[in-house]
Formats: sequence, C-alpha cells, structure tokens
Amino acid sequence: MTAKDLESLKEWFSAYTKSFYSSSKEDQKNILLKVEHTRNVCENIFRIADDVARGADEKRLAEAAALFHDVGRFPQYARYRTFRDAVSTNHGHLGAKVLADEGALSGLPADEREMIIRTVRFHNAFAIPDTVDERTAFLLKMVRDADKLDIFRVFIEYYESPEEDRASAVAYGLPDTPEYSRGILSCLSEGKIASYVNLKTENDFKLMKLSWIYGMNFDISLRMLRERGYIGRTADKLPQTPEILSAVRRLEEYISGRLKNGR
Repeated sequence: MTAKDLESLKEWFSAYTKSFYSSSKEDQKNILLKVEHTRNVCENIFRIADDVARGADEKRLAEAAALFHDVGRFPQYARYRTFRDAVSTNHGHLGAKVLADEGALSGLPADEREMIIRTVRFHNAFAIPDTVDERTAFLLKMVRDADKLDIFRVFIEYYESPEEDRASAVAYGLPDTPEYSRGILSCLSEGKIASYVNLKTENDFKLMKLSWIYGMNFDISLRMLRERGYIGRTADKLPQTPEILSAVRRLEEYISGRLKNGR
C-alpha cells in the first residue's frame, strides 16, 4: 500500500460517512461521535504501529484497517438508530460487507484487501479466530488495542459530561443502580475478560471495560492507558467497595508487572 493509496481511502471514507449526516441534531451527534472515534483510533494505531509494526507498508495497512474498522456503524445507525449489536446487527460483519459491496478497496492488491476486510469483520469478536492467518492476526491485535483505547475515552467523556451533551447512542441501556454482579467482578479479580452476555447493571459495564485491559496485546497500549489516566477515571465511577478497590489494585499490579518485565 502506498501513501497515495491511503490518502484515497481517507477520501472515500470521508465521502461515505458524510452521506449519513442528518438534519436531526441527535442523529448528527451520534454519527459525529463515530467519525471522531475513527479519527482517534487512527491516531492510536499510528502510535502503536510506530512501536510494533514492521516497516512503513505495515504501518499504512494498520492505519487503513483502523480507518475502516467501524465503517459498519454508519449503516447500522441509519437502519436501527443504535450502536448495540445485540439488538441490531454485528457491525464488524456489516462493515466487511460494506467494503466488499462498495468496492472501497478495489485499488489495493488482493492480499491487502482481504486482510483489511477480515480485520474489520473480526475486530469486535470476543477473541481473534484461530482460522486467521498470522499477518491478519497481527493487524487485528493492533486495531483491537487502538479501538479499546478510544472506547475508554468515549465512555469516560460520556459519564463526565452533562446529560444534555451526551450522545444518546453511547448508552448501553442498563440500569444505573449501585449493584454489580459477582461474576463480572470475579473476572476482573481473576485477570479474565468479562463478556457482554452477563451484564446486568451500568457498574457491570464499567467492570467489564476494565477487564478488557487483561486482553491488551502490546505494552505500548498499556502505557497509553496509563498516560491518559483511563483506569483511575473509570474506577472512580464505580462503588468504592473493598472488593472493587482490591480488583483495581490487582489490575494496576498486572500492568506494572508487564511494563517492568516486557512482553
């Protein structure tokens, strides 16, 4: 992939997303949320790739995959008025279909087209499928880290903003009560990644986000999390019970250990 190819892809993405702009203030806020998210994921992956990628071509490929990772969000929202896959459609699979149907990658070599499409399709999977080849798996790891980094920002800013400024589609629709599930907390305490399936409250959702950190692929991603204070800013919005504080301390110790020893 050349620098010119990447610029063409950026122009296509800009034109495609603008086709979903709306005169509705609320709809426009939700669409722009995803435009901003994409821009930030591209910035994240540029830094991650600079640390771990093998050459300029792989860096450009990583940025292109980041650019398109959430392309399915735009038709998803237009059709369902939600970003919740569970009540609409899998946005990764939809994004892969958009790229194929629209011919967005037609100017690229076949192997690069396939890598980007597979990365878009599986970027939101619970785990990277075993059937994915080594090069695509490496690309997926970069995109998944870059994506999660900005998802932390999105939700922290949502919780910290006045209600009238919040993009409605960010909300996951769970009751915002003091309770939290023992099973979700256990995942965080035991260094496991929690699943969306068992979420019952908003606190469960926050605990699940923190558990994602155990699945971060690269040390640079953990350093970026720390630099931005995302762990503390998320933990501060949880009940300050001894068991939650203990789980967060364990998470911090895990990060310290990884960054000290390398991985």
